[in-house]
Amino acid sequence: MALDYRKCAEEIAANIGGGSNVISAAHCATRLRLVIADNGKINKKALEEVEGVKGMFESNGQLQLIIGTGTVNKVYDEFLAVTGVSAATKDDVKKAAATKMPVWKKILKTPGDIFVPILPAIVASGLMMGLVEALAKAIPSFASSGWFGFLDMVANTAFALLPVLVAVSAARVFGANIFLGAVIGLMMVHPGLMNAWTVTPTNQPNVWVLGFLKISQVGYQGHVIPVILAVLVLAYLEKWLHKHVPEMIDLFVTPLVSVLVTAFATFVVIGPIFSVLENWVLAGAQWLVTSTGGIGAMIMGALYPFTVVMGLHHMYNVIEAGMLSSATLGLNIWMPIATAANFAQFGACLAVAIKCRNKRLKSVALPSSLSASLGITEPAIFGVNFRFMKPFIAGVIGAAAGSLFGSLVRFTTSVNVMNTAGVVVYHAGDKVPLGATTYGVTGIPGLLAINNIPLYCILLLISAGIAFVVTTIIWKEDAPAAEEGKEAKHTAPVKEQATVIRCKNGVVLQPVEGVVIKREDIPDETFASGVLGNGIGIQPSAEIVVAPFDGVVSSVAESKHAVGLECNGMELLIHVGVDTVNMKGDGFTCLVAEGDQIKAGQPLIRFSRDKIKAAGYSDTVAVLLTNSDDLEDVVCG
Repeated sequence: MALDYRKCAEEIAANIGGGSNVISAAHCATRLRLVIADNGKINKKALEEVEGVKGMFESNGQLQLIIGTGTVNKVYDEFLAVTGVSAATKDDVKKAAATKMPVWKKILKTPGDIFVPILPAIVASGLMMGLVEALAKAIPSFASSGWFGFLDMVANTAFALLPVLVAVSAARVFGANIFLGAVIGLMMVHPGLMNAWTVTPTNQPNVWVLGFLKISQVGYQGHVIPVILAVLVLAYLEKWLHKHVPEMIDLFVTPLVSVLVTAFATFVVIGPIFSVLENWVLAGAQWLVTSTGGIGAMIMGALYPFTVVMGLHHMYNVIEAGMLSSATLGLNIWMPIATAANFAQFGACLAVAIKCRNKRLKSVALPSSLSASLGITEPAIFGVNFRFMKPFIAGVIGAAAGSLFGSLVRFTTSVNVMNTAGVVVYHAGDKVPLGATTYGVTGIPGLLAINNIPLYCILLLISAGIAFVVTTIIWKEDAPAAEEGKEAKHTAPVKEQATVIRCKNGVVLQPVEGVVIKREDIPDETFASGVLGNGIGIQPSAEIVVAPFDGVVSSVAESKHAVGLECNGMELLIHVGVDTVNMKGDGFTCLVAEGDQIKAGQPLIRFSRDKIKAAGYSDTVAVLLTNSDDLEDVVCG
């Protein structure tokens, strides 16, 4: 049956606190992206049950609902109509979400914002490099042909001029003029400078002497951190000048001063200092992966999925880009760690898809696992594994094992291995670590970029296999029990319930067994005074609250001790105990979610009278018509 887009949108809106709680809304190819004002109003459990929502997660200040290609745009249109929220772009949503993020997370997120847009160029170049090298190995004569030279040039372009791509993307992120950003990037790899990859102890660059300043005539090929910081300086300077330079000369003065000052800052301070720091970072990453007996790689493999959950995994792109252009490494040895982490989540998600009996869960888990096998893990992690946690932990274990294997294996290369500048870093006969010719590619597509396919396949089998087995052992589906309970609550027979409240709109039946008392006798001044509406109290003899009429659940307390119901204009609050909000859900089980349709006699809340009394609170149940002032002929008792 086709999805009811309107109903899906209405249920989503109802479970996030309505349109007034939405700061910004947009959608991508598969997900509805929302920035929420008060996350406390989100009913996550109910959202997961909305028909059409295949999964949900919170990332970078956004609530993202996985709906699917071709469907999300229709649900989005209905969502705008239902909530009255204005349409926004993904960038608008990101900007709105960024304002809610802590400073440390903004800093770690920035490399991802810069590198994600240029991934297509890097992936294309890296895969082409892998294919060209594979052809050279398979056909020795190809390596000396014109075809090899041409294709090698095409493949190397993005890496040889990487600072330009980074500068343009950084300018976009920091709000600088992207063409001025491009000038800074081009300046750092200008052909008039000595290529950084050709610098050796015996081949040093010349120096410009500018008064008391000395500037080394060397480019920044292979570096990214100095480029990012240079464009950051450009952005701040350009914005400041736009505010302070008179409008009539702004067009001339601002670009000139911005570029000139940034150039001096880059070649005198930023470049010399941060290129050295970047080399230290790369050396540290290389040591962590190759020189710790696999322990460092194993730890990073285990931590990688957590950085995905936090939306910070793209920060590794800086390290991977540096590894590819390194004069001593020339390989992305971080890629096997990322692949192990991603493919392990595939194995865990696949185990859930095979083991579960819940049709809805299976319909989400199976395609999510296939997506993870291609390196796109968000649907698997947020829609399945992290939601149930045990599969996620199994994935972490598989990632650690796969990363350990990937860091320990070595093989003898039969050809020279060059970095992205064409500098030989491994000679034929050398022992080479497992690595890739690009970044941004993991899982099955990584077969095109890896330097040893058999070892890579073993890594995939270890990562996914261990995660699959561990998930199968430790994860038990409680969905059947939940479904059984859900079926029971909908088919529960309506017991003989006395009428406790009457009005012109209808009647309210007694929702819990016990002694009915007057509202004024409820041991709570707020309830007793009637400020929340007229009604009654019940001193319970049973421990289950049932629906007092056919209607809909309008709200569910986060601490599960109270529900709001609606029926024919009546708005009813059922509150179990006095001050029991302080128990934070301990002793309470809510059997319904906001937006559920209910039938009289259907169980709503189970509670423990013993726990309530042990906590020092009264177990009196308040049943109040919160809009009683708007109703006619209200009679209680």
